[in-house]
Amino acid sequence: MDDSAVFQVLVNDEEQYSLWPADKEVPAGWRADGTRGSREECMRHVDEVWTDMRPRSLRERMAAE
Repeated sequence: MDDSAVFQVLVNDEEQYSLWPADKEVPAGWRADGTRGSREECMRHVDEVWTDMRPRSLRERMAAE
């Protein structure tokens, strides 16, 4: 793995997160959350912000019950 690679953190409408190479176009259905850096830096950010792995639609449905 290339340790000098720069990544960005993406999030989709279901509030699920992913790492993506910073030099690649963001795929449809995803948006950058503004975090860029090494894989490790991006993973630390995802670990901090993605505390509930359930998709947003499932969380909302369960909260309505």
